[in-house]
Amino acid sequence: MSDGRTESGAGEDGGRPPGPDPVVGPVAAVRPFLVTAGRVAPAPSGRTMPVETQVVATAEGLAVLDRLSFEQHDIVAACRIPQSIAEIAARLRLHLNVVRILAEDLRTAGQLTVHVPDTDITHDASVLRRLIDGLRAIPDSRGVLRDTD
Repeated sequence: MSDGRTESGAGEDGGRPPGPDPVVGPVAAVRPFLVTAGRVAPAPSGRTMPVETQVVATAEGLAVLDRLSFEQHDIVAACRIPQSIAEIAARLRLHLNVVRILAEDLRTAGQLTVHVPDTDITHDASVLRRLIDGLRAIPDSRGVLRDTD
């Protein structure tokens, strides 16, 4: 700005701050319980899908895309390629439990295919150790690697 101030979210030179934009678009103004009609569990059993569950749209889901609610439409459209429940929630800026509930509804209707990972593998300590090692291999904002426990 000409008076020395910068726009909200802009860097000192008036440009955008460095790094990629986290998510494009406005945050949803609808409360999560309205999207799920007050449900807090995706299935009558009360069991929830793990965040790493992979979902992909079916041909039937893509065929009825224009007849789905806004959130369901966005989930099916995003699942043209396999994605995890966590990725969908982050990309669409929806609460994780809302995505779980809607994904279960879409699976029941035959519009999504759900692939739940093998729980024996996800509880293997060697997998967690490799994950921790991989995270430590990512440099921090100063380019310094963290190499201690």
